[in-house]
Amino acid sequence: MSLVLDARDGLPVVQHWGADLGDLPGDQLEELVRANRRQVVSDTPNEGSVASVLPEQSRSYLGTPGIEGHRSGASFSPRFEVVDVELGVPDDVDGTRVSLSAVDDDAALALRLVVELLGSGLVRLRAQLTNVGDTAYSLQGLTPMLPVPLRAAELADFTGRHLKERTEQRAPFTIGTHVRQSRRGRPGADASLLVIAGEQSFTSRRGEVWGVHPAWSGNHRIVAERMPTGDSLLGAGELLLPGEIELAPGHGYKSPWTYASYGVGLDELAGRFHEHLRSRPTHPSSPRPVTLNVWEAVYFDHDAAKLARLADLAASVGVERFVLDDGWFLGRRDDTAGLGDWTVDPAVWPHGLHPLVDHVERLGMQFGLWVEPEMVNPDSDLARAHPEWILSPGTRQPPLYRNQQVLDLAHPEAWGHVLVQLDALVREYGLRYLKWDHNRDLIEPAHQPTGRAGVHAQTLAVYRLIDALKARHPGLEIESCSSGGCRVDLGILERTDRIWTSDCIDAVERTQIQRGTELLVPPELMGAHVGSTVNHSTGRALSVTFRATTAFGYHFGIEWDLTQANDVELAELRTWVALHKEHRALLHTGRVVHSDHPDPAVVLRGVIAPDGREAIYSLATLAASVWAPPGRITLPGLDPATSYTVATLAPADVTRGSFAAGPVAWSTSPLVVSGAVLGRAGLQIPAIFPEQAVLIRCTAL
Repeated sequence: MSLVLDARDGLPVVQHWGADLGDLPGDQLEELVRANRRQVVSDTPNEGSVASVLPEQSRSYLGTPGIEGHRSGASFSPRFEVVDVELGVPDDVDGTRVSLSAVDDDAALALRLVVELLGSGLVRLRAQLTNVGDTAYSLQGLTPMLPVPLRAAELADFTGRHLKERTEQRAPFTIGTHVRQSRRGRPGADASLLVIAGEQSFTSRRGEVWGVHPAWSGNHRIVAERMPTGDSLLGAGELLLPGEIELAPGHGYKSPWTYASYGVGLDELAGRFHEHLRSRPTHPSSPRPVTLNVWEAVYFDHDAAKLARLADLAASVGVERFVLDDGWFLGRRDDTAGLGDWTVDPAVWPHGLHPLVDHVERLGMQFGLWVEPEMVNPDSDLARAHPEWILSPGTRQPPLYRNQQVLDLAHPEAWGHVLVQLDALVREYGLRYLKWDHNRDLIEPAHQPTGRAGVHAQTLAVYRLIDALKARHPGLEIESCSSGGCRVDLGILERTDRIWTSDCIDAVERTQIQRGTELLVPPELMGAHVGSTVNHSTGRALSVTFRATTAFGYHFGIEWDLTQANDVELAELRTWVALHKEHRALLHTGRVVHSDHPDPAVVLRGVIAPDGREAIYSLATLAASVWAPPGRITLPGLDPATSYTVATLAPADVTRGSFAAGPVAWSTSPLVVSGAVLGRAGLQIPAIFPEQAVLIRCTAL
């Protein structure tokens, strides 16, 4: 892809963001600018200008400004002049960087703008605004934006709720401003992750698409804006609460990164995010351990004998990491008490956690622990000792939410207290893993004693806390959980090693949740577990094969009371764990693709090895198809000129869970056919029962 910036007259204007233009010489760049120059028509500004990456009303843009703020009511419309341009490379990954310094002498503001084109093809932007005047400047918003062409006629974003995150919704990209924002102090279950503009009826494989994402774990805003002038912009940045950023003379504000991706089809757009995250030096490099989390097995009932039995069964099926969830700390018999008191409860664990930790480690597994360091129950020693450490607007406290309040980590003493407690836990038990939860929205999030809005400071404090803990304990891995999938963003993923995709483990629901999340996050960073036979969130009963197939291609794990599983189920699970381990090098490094099928009940997802020599596809039926038999489906992404052996991959195969008179013809013996045939003509979908799945493996000859 190509990004062309013109910074010769004010802040940079994007002349092109999209398909590769090749290596254009200087005279061709000049001609590109001339080809894009607008005519002046009736009742429009004389300049005929277009919006920059920080649109300014002073240059005739009358939509959402890139910078919103004022100095006691004045200086609300800055006009920046570029004084310096530097070319370089990003600090952390391959790519090209353009850094621009600009000033507005009348508004007494200085700007440092960074635009990067990364090796993955992602664009990312960040700006730092500094007050160089003698009085305070109130900043209300800083939102980098990028243009998209008028042929991007359709918008897609995402909404959701607890247990059903990442639900796609679409609308025409009409004239006006489409805004998705979060005031929850975290992205939230209804967070969009991305706002995507694309050609009409774009799919995973078809249609040009452009999308933006704010790499920020607090309040945020994503904008899609189309003006009668033809300007069509996508932007994203932090949403600032009233008075949250007051820049004293000499002080500045640095925006979070805004990421932007272009592709033909959603798979290509998502693939750029995956490639970028995998290219970071901090990306997990060791095989992702098969994980068992005990939450849905025991909840708050921490019986040492049952947990030891769970550990035995976990090791017997091949689990590599055992995670003790909520309920281990002082006074924590339910969710009404204990948060904030991060010491082991002697009433439940008279010898501490050492007997369980030692037992788990003797079985050859890592030991992990659940914490929720940003929250506090009113019924806790911490809340009673330090009520001033709670985010609150004044004399009253915000409404309770899941029986808890938010610990104000912008208080240095509160921040230090939490760090000391977490550091002591990690040291005492040699913890390798923390499941870091965040189970409530931030309502009336004011810092005391000033009463000023505190989400910005809270988010930065959380980042510093995680960074400090990891610096003290190299190799410690942290999972980001927030009521399941309520904090999924590239800001938190800069410092964590996994996200918990959703508290709903129902394999039918997870198919949609995982597909939406995967637009941003590569599969090896997405926790996906085999749940109970009867799901705890939906009451739906599903086979081991379907549950395991749905989790198979991600960071695989188990959240099931294995003491209630029979020998046949344990044997099946053992087979699935071994199969995942055999193929996880492919599953966690490959290119993710999807096939479009007219029946939404049929879902195909594939992972193709980086060298294109191998692929594994998961084909699932979520409901009864409208066709019988259900027709053909293509296997996209293979090398068209290479011949592949195609076969089902046991234990998920077409001989189980089928209502057909016999197996589909191509499954009776390995099929040898080219990638072109598989990708363009496809093969017959097996007539399997609803809520069943098969795995298809393609191996190059």
